[in-house]
Amino acid sequence: MKRSAEKRAISDRRSAFKARFGLQRSGLRAICLSLALLCGLMTGFLSGEAQAQSGKIVVLHLDDTIQPISADYVKRGLDRAAEMHAQAVLVEMNTPGGLLDSMRQMVTDILASPVPVIVYVAPAGSRAGSAGFFIMEAADIAAMAPGTEAGAAHPVIEVGSVSDTMKEKILNDALAFLRSYVSLRGRDVNAAQDAVTNSKSYTDDEAQKLNLIDVIAPSESVLLNAIDGRTVKRFNGTTQVLHTRGAELVSVDRDLRERIMDQLMDPNVAVLILLAGALLIYLEFHVPGTIIPGALGTLMVLLALFSLNLLPVRYTALALIVCALILMVLEAKFPSHGVLALSGTVALVLGLLTLVAGPIPQMRVQYATAIAAGLAFGSITSLLAWLALRARRNKVMVGPEALVGAVGVAQQALAPQGQILVHGEIWQAESASAVAAGEQVRVRSVRGLTLLVEPLSPMDASNGHPVGAKVREGVSA
Repeated sequence: MKRSAEKRAISDRRSAFKARFGLQRSGLRAICLSLALLCGLMTGFLSGEAQAQSGKIVVLHLDDTIQPISADYVKRGLDRAAEMHAQAVLVEMNTPGGLLDSMRQMVTDILASPVPVIVYVAPAGSRAGSAGFFIMEAADIAAMAPGTEAGAAHPVIEVGSVSDTMKEKILNDALAFLRSYVSLRGRDVNAAQDAVTNSKSYTDDEAQKLNLIDVIAPSESVLLNAIDGRTVKRFNGTTQVLHTRGAELVSVDRDLRERIMDQLMDPNVAVLILLAGALLIYLEFHVPGTIIPGALGTLMVLLALFSLNLLPVRYTALALIVCALILMVLEAKFPSHGVLALSGTVALVLGLLTLVAGPIPQMRVQYATAIAAGLAFGSITSLLAWLALRARRNKVMVGPEALVGAVGVAQQALAPQGQILVHGEIWQAESASAVAAGEQVRVRSVRGLTLLVEPLSPMDASNGHPVGAKVREGVSA
């Protein structure tokens, strides 16, 4: 009996221990499941946030010539994409080309960008000409829309007289620069060099067959779907898989400064602002104290010089413009029957035409602008200079001396002194000849505050001169 009671006690203790241990194991299992579920939710949240952040694509619109302002705009867009950890940068391009230095800066920024860059020549009818071809080939993904073209990238030398040796050096330098990244992008180096050495241009189909571009796409959405999942090799040796399908497009537009400076980078606008500012300053010298023309003209000249400083300017053209201004001023001082003014106008037109040595027509002063601005500025400047010289030659008198030659009416008989009315004022007058009251007299000179007068001749009196009118040699003035 005693043993069976002990056995039952031991059995009860074992059962109690198993029950307690089972509850502990159930609690631990529930805690582990809860932690696992929490970790899964956190991982999903973080991955979803990272995917949403990396699923953004920054879109830039490069519909302009390649110059310092457009290079700054692209650099700002690339920096914005890097800050956002964007999936890619999409540059929609339509450019005739531009400056070599600005192109090199843009290519360098694209190659150094931590975010893959897609250059898309679009819409239909667009082109990646000259410097734009270099930029397109530098992209991780080069794409064109149907009906576009690219190429004609031979360097154009417009500044001064350059020897054949220097031209060859510039060409070889551009070719080496192009080869340095085209081969690493896996594109056809020979076809790319042909666009530079022989100025060849390619349609979208030709560019794809020659392995100069990766994709032909009629729209952004088609392009992004076509390159989704593609692996690109970066210049730092890493690879990256693009996830572009359904990505959020974030457009980065030009800011106010870039829009204003982009307009000033047009040589035609810069020339018109420069001439208008010069005219306002010239007007300030003729009418001193007005302040507004001088201040506004100075501001306009400074803006024009700032924009021209960013463009390739010929100093011989500046010399022509200065000589033109000198000739126009000399026309007013030494009358030459218009020869000096005409020579100055011709020099001004030639100076304006050759002022900016742009590599493409869009970056040069147009014929219509140079001729119209030159003729207008030459005519206005010559006229103002002539009027100023004429005003300096005229004898300016104030006070009583200004009354010499004026016609008045005797208020009382002058025998020999009395009062006369001239210019609406009563003056003491003296006449060597007798003058009856009401008779018209002419002022010959002034002595102190007394006017020395003489009666009008019968001919002058018959002409009926108004009181106060000046008479010179019998003709009213």
